[in-house]
Amino acid sequence: MTTTEAVGASAPTWRGGFGRLWTAAVLSRFGDALRMAALPLLAASLTDEPMLIASVTACGYLPWIVFGLLGGAVADRVDQRRVMWSVDVVRGLLVAGFAAAVALGHATIGLLIALAFALTTLQTLFDNAATALLPTLVDEDALGSANARLLTGQQIAGGLLAAPAVPLLIIAGMAVPFAADALTYLVAAALVASLRTSAPQRGPRPAGSTLRGDIAAGLRALWRDRALRGLCAATALCNIGMGALIATMVLLVTGWLDAGNGGYAAAMTAYAVGSLTGGWVQGRLVARVGRIRSVVIAGSAQIGALVVVGTVRSLAAVVASLAVFGLMGMVWNVSTTTLMQQRGPAEMLGRISSAFRTLAVAGAPLGALLGGAVATAWGLNTPALLAAALFVLSVTALLPALKPTNGGQTARGDT
Repeated sequence: MTTTEAVGASAPTWRGGFGRLWTAAVLSRFGDALRMAALPLLAASLTDEPMLIASVTACGYLPWIVFGLLGGAVADRVDQRRVMWSVDVVRGLLVAGFAAAVALGHATIGLLIALAFALTTLQTLFDNAATALLPTLVDEDALGSANARLLTGQQIAGGLLAAPAVPLLIIAGMAVPFAADALTYLVAAALVASLRTSAPQRGPRPAGSTLRGDIAAGLRALWRDRALRGLCAATALCNIGMGALIATMVLLVTGWLDAGNGGYAAAMTAYAVGSLTGGWVQGRLVARVGRIRSVVIAGSAQIGALVVVGTVRSLAAVVASLAVFGLMGMVWNVSTTTLMQQRGPAEMLGRISSAFRTLAVAGAPLGALLGGAVATAWGLNTPALLAAALFVLSVTALLPALKPTNGGQTARGDT
């Protein structure tokens, strides 16, 4: 085993920049989860038209498809710290204004759709800048641990703490979850603004350079790196499968298993607990086999879990399988993000990150439509089997990245 394989052995220090970035990220995720849980309830109180309600969710995907690559190109041109806190201030003010509209009885379904579109458009810039900023705050050998702590903290805040808080906040008024979300954005902005990082050192851009040219250069860099190209294709395929699974999971549990709402809650809790466990496991797995092999192992284990979900008509089996699925999903996400940061040129990290995220979001709504179609045609359990098939293709797309390079190494950053 070489030094770089043991990436998970080093940990970032909580004092200073990483601790503040972690706190800002977890606070923002908590506020986002409050808003996302409250939005469907508010939408349902404003209209009983399913297509209008679905439009609110769709507008949470559309900006990534339209603006995702542009957001990455902009993030590579600017001071990432400054753009992050500026975006959070704008998002905080937008949500605060929306909370006031709800409190005064002026909320409409059109306003909900506009808010969802605006917030996700801003997120395309924020998320890509955040991916590029993290390597400036921690040492390279601590990136894996830093990403694991960020994702685990966000999972706890969004998956375990926010959901129970929403009903309590709504008792005080439908506007309260949105006001709380606005406050988390503003606090997060203050934390990011307090980071003491210097502006990125970049060479002068060629005369006549354009955002379109920058986007094309980032895509070329992604394509030329065999490991990142494989990871990007694998992530796109996985997210089609995830879209099919998520869109129909409630039908599988409450319909095919006849386990009711309690069974659905148990299944989702198992997935969340598995994800949290994955944040702890991934470092040990990476230390043994390396990052790319960890992704392959994670995807292979998820295939088995999906097959069980789609074939074994038992709530206990589905709950156990979703726990494994969540655990390995966290291994996949942490390793993929870390590999992007380690292998991507620093001046192109925003664009490489945006390509990954754009493909991921584009796949999810397609998968949701496919999941609904196969569930209607062949049964409520078949979307899980469709997802398993897509994960097989995903793992297959990763296999070329395991082949040694000309230098005899599997991949820079993994051996």
